[in-house]
Order: sequence, then C-alpha cells, then structure tokens
Amino acid sequence: MKESKLFLKTSKEKPKEADNISAEFLIRAGYIDKLAAGVYTFLPLGLRVLRKIENIIRKELDKIGGEEILMPVLHPKVLWEESGRWEKIDPPLFKLKDRHNREYGLGSTHEEVISDLVRKRVDSYKGLPFVLYQIQNKFRNEMRSTGGLLRTREFLMKDAYSFHADKKDLESYYEEMTKTYHQIFNKMGLNVIQVEASSGTIGGKVSHEFMVLSETGEDNIVVCECGFGSNEEVTIGDKNCPKCQGIIKKDKAIEVGHTFQLGDKYSKVMKVVYRDKEGKEKFVQMGCYGIGLGRAMATVVEVHHDDKGIIWPESVSPYLIHLIHLSGDKKKADEIYEKLSQKYDVLYDDRDISAGEKLAEADLIGIAKRVVVSEKTIKENKVELKLRSEKEAKLISLDKI
Repeated sequence: MKESKLFLKTSKEKPKEADNISAEFLIRAGYIDKLAAGVYTFLPLGLRVLRKIENIIRKELDKIGGEEILMPVLHPKVLWEESGRWEKIDPPLFKLKDRHNREYGLGSTHEEVISDLVRKRVDSYKGLPFVLYQIQNKFRNEMRSTGGLLRTREFLMKDAYSFHADKKDLESYYEEMTKTYHQIFNKMGLNVIQVEASSGTIGGKVSHEFMVLSETGEDNIVVCECGFGSNEEVTIGDKNCPKCQGIIKKDKAIEVGHTFQLGDKYSKVMKVVYRDKEGKEKFVQMGCYGIGLGRAMATVVEVHHDDKGIIWPESVSPYLIHLIHLSGDKKKADEIYEKLSQKYDVLYDDRDISAGEKLAEADLIGIAKRVVVSEKTIKENKVELKLRSEKEAKLISLDKI
C-alpha cells in the first residue's frame, strides 16, 4: 500500500477525549476515530490490526475443535425472559421495539441465543461435546465509557460456548481452553495472569479473568509468588494467600479475557437437555469463553509503546514493513517496494514531505519493521533496517533485503 493513497490523517496533538496512552496513540496515529461516547470507527490501519487479532484467535480455537458461527445481534425479549436476565443483566441491555411493538435487545452476550440454538439441534449424548464460537459486534449500555477502546458501548468480541454431557468433561475442556487463552494472548504480545473472578450476571460457580498488568487498568488484582491470583473483589480483606499463606501483592490490571463454567445455569431454565445411554433426560453442561478484540488491541498499545508512539509486535502489526523513501532516486525505492510486496505486507511512504515528518509519523504508527531508502544508502547499495522495538538501525545490502 502506498501511503500517498492510504486513508490516513495523523495528529501531533493529544486528543481531548484521550484519557490513556492507547486512546491517545490510536487516535493520533489514525487507527480509530471517535463517533460518540464509547463508539469508534476502525480506520484502515486499525481494521488491519483487528483482523490480525481475529486470525490469531481463529487459528487457536480451530485447533481445539471450535466451529465458527454467526448469531444475530437482535434478540427477542422472550429469550431473555426465559433466563430471567431481561431486567437483571449488568450493564443493562440496549432495548428497542419494532413496528409491531415487539421488544428486542441488542446482544451484549449470547448465552440465551446459543442455548436456544442448541436445544433445537441436540437430543442425544452422541451429539456431545462440541464448541461453537463467533466474532461479532456486541452492545453494552455502559453508564460511563472511558479509556478509548478499553470500555466501549459497541465492540467486537469473540465469544465461544462449549457443550458437554457431564461436569467432568466440562472441567477438562475448560482447562484446554485456559491453555489456549494463554497461547492466544502470548501471540499478541501480552503476558496474562489468570485470576479467580466473580461470575457476575453471566453466572456459573467457576470463573477466571485473564489480566494484563497496567497502571491504566480499572481492575485491582492480588497475586502471590505461588501462582495464585484473584480479582480483589473476590478476596477483599485478605492479606495472605489462601493457598500458601504467603504475602499477596496488589496490582492494577486490564481484563482481556473471561472464562466461565456455566454448568446447567442456562440449560435448566431454558431446557437444554439430552438423553444419555440409558435414555434418561439430563441437562447439558455449558462453558462460556470471551475475548474483547478492541480491548485486546488497546492493551497491546498500553504495554508496547514509548514516548514517540506505538510499538506493534510483529504478529499484530498492521503491516510487517514500513518502507520509507527519504531522499535520492525514488525509482530505486519503487523497485524495492515492488519486490518486497511480492512476499510481505508493506506500507510504502512515497509522499513528498520532509524526512523529519516521515520518521516521526513512522514512530507514531509503530509498524514492526522499518526500511529506509536514502541517497546515502543507495550509493552504498544498501538500505537501513530498524525494528520499531529497538533503538539502533543497521545497514543491509539490497541483495539481502
């Protein structure tokens, strides 16, 4: 992609609405645009990052048997009344009526919809277990939207649901999903801590959050050297670790994922049943597993940045290479762009602006690798290569680029 053709406008000034680093840099660098409180447009660069995150998630979920579906955003009131959550879900649903005066909610989560889907299609133990997931927009009627993409009213989410014949099988798969979550976040460049958590209005007796330590975080967690971790709301007042009695440490963190062993919470009230080998009717055991993609994207920025801008890990960088022509024969830079583009994702800064502006903007945008072509390097038959995560650049010959 040539930068002269890219729909991009960066800014040197900190936006008034940016109350953290990720909001500031994502807006300034042209990744997102604020439409309203908690509602953002993902611009071309931002959407590319989002798609990279989607692909990481899909690849890892597919490895453990996940099958992708896409459920409706518009949910009939009757389903939420079945579960008893029409008035109780927190944050509340966005609610609306159609022209026939029928009530609907905009989906904030999909336990009711997935339960309705499965009860119509599973009637025997032979159909269990299985896992369905989607990546779809969610809507939450937040009272307070802050932190750019960290707390929004409309957001892209991966929610997966597993279905099992018994609690033992649910627990086994829950552990497999836990390992997968660690792999997903590690590939994004996020070091997560798994902590015990409250199930809130989603439900279930077992729940864990996946936290990234950050001063921006709205959650307070307690951790111990033995590996124990918990959201502070679960262990209020405790000074010692409940597992080893060691001293626990408090930290601020951002929640990037949440998993739940729902058990039969929804299958009981919505009659999601199957018949076992003896023909007895039993309730399906369910698990639920969520990741907010926009929040994950913002968290990567919170963790990976410097005073100049974003430092994208290679796995989620919008482009792998930022090719920059500074001076000299532009034809040579064009040739390099054509060759690199045959194998890699390349953003080529071909614009007629000053070298200083180009380099400053490249730091702000934060693409993983930078290749600089200048009159000086071309005379030596070389280009300058610099990783965004490193301070020093190095010269490499054109035949090795």
